[in-house]
Amino acid sequence: MNTASERPKSQSGIKTLGALLPFLAPYRARIGLAGMALLVAAAATLAIPYGFRQLIDLGFTNAGSAQAEHVNGYFVALFLVACVLAVATAARFYMVSWLGERVTADIRRAVYAHVLKQSPAFFETTQTGEVLSRLTTDTTLIQTVVGTSISMALRNLVLLAGGLLMMFLTSATLSGIIIVMLVAVIVPIVVFGRRVRKLSRASQDRIADASGLAGEMLNAISVVQAYAQEVREAMRFGSAVETAFTTAIARIRARSLLTVLAILLVFGAIVFVLWLGAHAVIDGRMSAGQLAQFILYAAIVAGAIGALSEVLGDAQRAAGASERLLELLAEQSPISSPAHPLGLPPRAANGAAIAIEHLRFYYPSRPDTLALTDLSIDVRPGETVAIVGPSGAGKTTLFQLLLRFHDPEQGSIRLDGIDIRKLALHDLRHAIGIVPQDTVVFSANAMENIRYGRPDASDEDVIAAAKQAAAHEFIERLPDGYQSFLGERGVRLSGGQRQRIAIARALLKNPPLLLLDEATSALDAESERLVQRALEAAMEGRTTLVIAHRLATVQRATRIVVMEHGRIVETGTHAELVEAGGLYASLAALQFAEG
Repeated sequence: MNTASERPKSQSGIKTLGALLPFLAPYRARIGLAGMALLVAAAATLAIPYGFRQLIDLGFTNAGSAQAEHVNGYFVALFLVACVLAVATAARFYMVSWLGERVTADIRRAVYAHVLKQSPAFFETTQTGEVLSRLTTDTTLIQTVVGTSISMALRNLVLLAGGLLMMFLTSATLSGIIIVMLVAVIVPIVVFGRRVRKLSRASQDRIADASGLAGEMLNAISVVQAYAQEVREAMRFGSAVETAFTTAIARIRARSLLTVLAILLVFGAIVFVLWLGAHAVIDGRMSAGQLAQFILYAAIVAGAIGALSEVLGDAQRAAGASERLLELLAEQSPISSPAHPLGLPPRAANGAAIAIEHLRFYYPSRPDTLALTDLSIDVRPGETVAIVGPSGAGKTTLFQLLLRFHDPEQGSIRLDGIDIRKLALHDLRHAIGIVPQDTVVFSANAMENIRYGRPDASDEDVIAAAKQAAAHEFIERLPDGYQSFLGERGVRLSGGQRQRIAIARALLKNPPLLLLDEATSALDAESERLVQRALEAAMEGRTTLVIAHRLATVQRATRIVVMEHGRIVETGTHAELVEAGGLYASLAALQFAEG
């Protein structure tokens, strides 16, 4: 993701908001109806001053009953115009509010779906809290613009154009003077509005910073409390909030000055022109009705300009929000399915074959450090291969390449004879089950957490997988059994229980290739024996790659591959490697001495 220094230069606010048009395009019919309602409401509004002119010039000049009939008629007409205005305004409000809610929901869905497709490299440089801020705060600003501000802008533009036209028809001289003055007024307003937009973008960025910090600390709350850092973290968050507040105040101050500038300049110009009109009536060059009509149209024009300046402030804030959301949508993952993916052959009875040839890879965030160097492994169907080595040897990196979280700079990985880069990501990952070292448990019940491995699985299948993973017994002891809510990130479970949930999830998926990354690391001795037997049963009929330090797992492997500094340094069985006296023998002496 682009850093602040790498971001492309901001486009103009209108151009930035124009990028939202694809989200509006599916709702052309409702936009058309809203536009019709807007034009009818604007026409009704513009008809009112003309009605007052007729009432003053004609209604009050007749005598007796004729005068009363004229007055009654004009008031009835004005009431009918008001009825049309009310219905059209309500229809416009409903249509544009619906559009605002609908488009906001579509943008949130599009951004979230796009973020889910990003590679791990994206999340190495992006805070989760910042993404959440964009999905909530920024989309709310866009909702305000689409659901209110755009409608207000169009309505006031129509009123501005119509009011100016009627002002010219009423008095071309006074209108010419007021137009010249308004042009002189609008220029500084537009220039000042650009500063409001820059401050709006900065304000949203500071809010995202605070959200990112809060999300990170809340996800690590046990560590924060264990190190008694609550006060320090509260102060850090308070500092971030104060920075956001200071930036927001600068934006509010600038917008307030913009509003003052707009109102004073616009109404000052109008008052001056109306003073000229009053002298024209006194001199007999205008009728009282004409002056009243001109005053009302001038008020409509002034109100429209004032409203447009207010809308401009909302648009500037939304432009900043849109810019941030469009940055997310513009992010392209380097990992994607090919345009014409190949299909995997039918699943073999004994699992999948893996061919890894001359892999060379470094992480995007660490381009100067090779994680894997000229790594080659052939794994036959049904084989269990243990991968051992010191921390940083590249074991987990190999698993990430198998899942195509990254692509290697050199070399290839073939699954059942097909290069995984030629497979659809869904097909590749559907064929692989993984139990990670850092277990993930979702904030749902136990049944749904296990069912995540195969969403269409029946309750009976879920329970069977839990029994295989030695999880059934402790789940049954939970207050509501399989319907028990496990808390965010599984906080209601022990580390070993969370790991058994993850193992059950992988077993339910029933893939031809199983990846176990320290799958028993968080288990006590008794649970490990239970899970070890379950894993041995699960390995039947499938290919398994195991990252492990536990002697029991390593000894039962068909082969052991020893890695160091991203290279394979030894290969063989447990007995062969111990006898060779190399790196594995040293690791075995340190880690498995008791065994």
